[in-house]
Amino acid sequence: MSCMPAKQPILYPSQMKLLAAFGERLRLARLRRHLSLDTASERAGISKMTLFRAEQGNPAVALGTYLRILSVLKLESDLDRLASDDRLGRLLQDIELPERRRPRKSPERHRDG
Repeated sequence: MSCMPAKQPILYPSQMKLLAAFGERLRLARLRRHLSLDTASERAGISKMTLFRAEQGNPAVALGTYLRILSVLKLESDLDRLASDDRLGRLLQDIELPERRRPRKSPERHRDG
């Protein structure tokens, strides 16, 4: 029984741009640390081609691979910041909160005096 590779989902141009920018930041971080492709890929336990693809923003690179690269660059704590400030989610949640209902005031009775 052979398994065919899963077809990669099509990404929007804006998403491809984000991945490319992220890959470029990884590449620059590696270069600032004076790490060659050989050294960084060996430390991450991945092939040079996989590291190259990650630095190009290839969407087929797994998140776990990115984590290994970030670890080599001592940037793994940056992953903890992803989606940590979910402003839109909190706004949507706040919109769905039920309004507090106030108890109805009973009609005032007029006293004849």
